[in-house]
Amino acid sequence: MPQPVQLIVGLANPGTEYENTRHNAGAWLVESLADRSNVKLKHEAKYHGLHSMTQINDQPCHLLIPTTFMNRSGQAVRACMSYHKIPADAILIAHDEIDLPVGVIKLKFDGGDGGHNGLKDIIRHLNTKQFYRLRIGVGRPGHSKDVVDYVLSNPSKADRQKIDAALQRIEDVLPLIMCGEMQKAMQKLHTETGI
Repeated sequence: MPQPVQLIVGLANPGTEYENTRHNAGAWLVESLADRSNVKLKHEAKYHGLHSMTQINDQPCHLLIPTTFMNRSGQAVRACMSYHKIPADAILIAHDEIDLPVGVIKLKFDGGDGGHNGLKDIIRHLNTKQFYRLRIGVGRPGHSKDVVDYVLSNPSKADRQKIDAALQRIEDVLPLIMCGEMQKAMQKLHTETGI
């Protein structure tokens, strides 16, 4: 039986020049959850990130946005999970995904890094792939050589609206995720997005 999620991490690059870029889609989810819960994300040096505690579906949950650069995200995740003795399979990493169309979301457990530098570093620091990932589709540029510029640029207004709508759908299924009802959450998310 999957256990409830105790830590939700939104991957991002720090700094105002990156805050609205596609690569920060994971952080947008955590910011939205903090707003919805009326809690403030505060900088915690010991976690190398912005952190807060909230209640989701009557269950305590840590929220974290690493303030390291993306390729050093594992440092923040490892620090927070170690301090609070959170097992890897109770962690949900929200991140941008170029292999999914804009606004499509998928919840999965385990797997590789898919070329995502944030996931790569988390797997390295945790020494396991056994954690949940919330893949937020941001679409893909026409040429693979344009991927870096693409994820580090702002989505169009229409694309941002699709991503924001996807984040809202994630928040709607979070009660299931928090109870460890992952199959139901996946079914609901994947049915709604048609993938």
